[in-house]
Amino acid sequence: MTATTWLTLAGLGAFHGLNPAMGWLFAVARGLQERSRRVLLASLPPIALGHLVSVGVVAALVTATRSVAASTAVAVAGGVLLVGFGLWRLLSRRHFRWAGMRLSNAQLAGWSFLMSSAHGAGLMLLPVLLAEPVAGGGHAGHLTAAGALPGQAAAGALPGLAAAGVHTVAMFGVALAAAVVVYEVLGVGVLRRAWFNVDRLWAGVLVAAGVVTLVAAT
Repeated sequence: MTATTWLTLAGLGAFHGLNPAMGWLFAVARGLQERSRRVLLASLPPIALGHLVSVGVVAALVTATRSVAASTAVAVAGGVLLVGFGLWRLLSRRHFRWAGMRLSNAQLAGWSFLMSSAHGAGLMLLPVLLAEPVAGGGHAGHLTAAGALPGQAAAGALPGLAAAGVHTVAMFGVALAAAVVVYEVLGVGVLRRAWFNVDRLWAGVLVAAGVVTLVAAT
């Protein structure tokens, strides 16, 4: 992957980190409930882990199973999924509710995984990952797609996992900064309207990413 690709992945991670739906608002709420900055800080690593798993599953599958012949089909399917999911989020009037604050680290990571998956976090990486050339050339790509080289397919998942790692590190850093600033200065109440705006922005970016993916594939 090129330096531009890594910077793009980090930029998407930073954007995810700014989105309160990705978990930092939950961490702030827990910290305010317990009146403890330590609780806030301890909540963020499990949230980042859940996000990493959600994004990593998508990224690994894309980089491991794509072949030269199938890349266009994957891009078109991914673009349609992005646009459809983004429109659903954009038009839906339903919002996720906080289930409860008394969660273990494992439960918090699981909640983050479900939240990131429901918001299409991994889908956002599709335009970047599908723009990368297939490693090993066309012949190796066809063999991998046919399942003849499972070891090669597993190795092909490594770039996707690395991409998810870079993405999540950037997400964690921005989420940490946002959570600390809000906890120390703003509090949760002033974010109620900002939540709506960011949620709609998130859905709009999903749609835009889907359109970019479809245009690049055709």
